[in-house]
Amino acid sequence: MRRIALILMLPLLGVGVLAGCGGSPAHSAAHPAVTVSGPFGKAPGVTIPAKKATTSLTVKTVIHGSGPVLGKTDAFVGNYAIYIWSGTAHRLAQSSFTQHEPTLFAGQLLPGLEKALIGQKMGSRVLAVIPPKDAFGTSGNPQVGIKGTDTLVFVVDLIKNFAGNASAAGQQVSSGGGALPKVTATAGAAPKIKVPSSKPPSKLVSKVLVRGTGPAIKANQTVVVQYVGALWRTGKGDGSVFDASWKRGQPFSFIIGKKPSQVIPGWDSGLTGQTVGSRVMLVIPPADGYGKSGNQQAGIGPKDTLVFVVDVLGAFN
Repeated sequence: MRRIALILMLPLLGVGVLAGCGGSPAHSAAHPAVTVSGPFGKAPGVTIPAKKATTSLTVKTVIHGSGPVLGKTDAFVGNYAIYIWSGTAHRLAQSSFTQHEPTLFAGQLLPGLEKALIGQKMGSRVLAVIPPKDAFGTSGNPQVGIKGTDTLVFVVDLIKNFAGNASAAGQQVSSGGGALPKVTATAGAAPKIKVPSSKPPSKLVSKVLVRGTGPAIKANQTVVVQYVGALWRTGKGDGSVFDASWKRGQPFSFIIGKKPSQVIPGWDSGLTGQTVGSRVMLVIPPADGYGKSGNQQAGIGPKDTLVFVVDVLGAFN
């Protein structure tokens, strides 16, 4: 779906749900020499000593939140800072705090980070000092400059979690139909799309099916959604589905209106201004989709009109 992949290379090992050991966070004491200061939501002050790290996974809940507990199969939006601790030196590798771009953690986490975060409450700030054995092992990750002897230091602010089957939460106002596709769905399940036998519209259509009561989406926010994407091919019913976040059991996120774009133009145009909690049907002509080249990998031809049903779960600054 994305035109440009936004991959958080350090915390994530691959695609998958948050699956792991136990239902509560590790409660070992934090590395005594690593300290964290500052309020939740702001870039933390992190002090790492000029000496070698220990070989133990150490975790500390620096700020205790009062929100829902992060479950083993949940995704969550959070801010993070990652330091690479190599010998007696360290450096900041990535920080969403400085970029003002909260991130959706919706993949298989590094083992040490998984142990540190599962069971934590939303609103918490967690420090995790992760030795190689609980990170990338003795091979490290040369692609991002991590050696097999490097310790990773994470500071993560947990903002909001999402179940794998999270869906729109507003009031239904339409099911589509007529000259547009008809959409049927039940809460917590992927919507089904039935394409009419008529020709698709030549211009972008953005139709609200469920109206949420949350804030309106603004440019440059991190937006979390569930979606189903289908091709407008008459006679195919809902058998023309080519992609769905529901199949992966985890939501999808992108930064709306970002330059260069992270999604096809029809998403940026059709979802800006929609409210959180809404379900929106987007009918996207080729010019606002994948253009003249289509998307061969997804089976999308250059003349295909796309139909997306998008549940807006959250929007974050």
